[in-house]
Amino acid sequence: MTTMERPLFSVKGLTKYFDGIRAVDSFSFDVTEGSITGIIGPNGAGKTTVFNIVTGIYRPTCGEVLFRGENISGQRPDRIVRKGIARTFQNIRLFNRRSCLDNVITPLFQRERCGFLGSLLGTPGARKMERDLYERAFGLLKDLGLEKFASMQANTLPYGLQRKLEIARALATDPALLLLDEPAAGMNPEETRSLANLIAEVREKFKVTILLIEHHMDLVMNICSPIVVMNFGTLLARGTPDEVRENPDVVAAYLGNRKERK
Repeated sequence: MTTMERPLFSVKGLTKYFDGIRAVDSFSFDVTEGSITGIIGPNGAGKTTVFNIVTGIYRPTCGEVLFRGENISGQRPDRIVRKGIARTFQNIRLFNRRSCLDNVITPLFQRERCGFLGSLLGTPGARKMERDLYERAFGLLKDLGLEKFASMQANTLPYGLQRKLEIARALATDPALLLLDEPAAGMNPEETRSLANLIAEVREKFKVTILLIEHHMDLVMNICSPIVVMNFGTLLARGTPDEVRENPDVVAAYLGNRKERK
């Protein structure tokens, strides 16, 4: 098996109960290194629950989450980030009253574990590291076309740019796997097309594997392969965009729903 073929990430038999309700049911799939994999499914299918399990927000009832061959099930979110998994959220989570630059530099400081005493005393080494981190943060903003907004307060940005800022902040943790939870939510068609191009560019520039949940089918069909389809917490189908589009079970459960296709 070549490097590009081996799974970077897998879930095996993933199951999660909430007060007796089975939100995820024996769900299994692999993510190949270097891919952009999409997860689709009707509302309530269990997609975000899977993300929350993967990133340590929830513990699975049973099953495994494997990253680079290691079982990371139930580990704390900060440890999972340090292993190389970052995410964005369905509802944008930014430091709203901080500048765009501050939003990106905060995870850089956390990743470098800057010494408190050195920062407090302003030692030459601490000052140099701080300058380097600010340069890296500004570079990430530039990579996502946000450099001219660096000094602006995050919550003053248009919605689509806030989504980009959240991706920049996730990239600041230097992930190998980037999870995007409905990144096109609330975007108009033009913003969605721009986002699709950005996601493809991020994959190439940062050499990051991407796993995304999305309801905008044009975005998923244009940039994702494979596509994983969930329904009632289970795996309904997995395949190329054409295979998924032509699968009668998928059509019945998801693509045939006109509301979901918008």
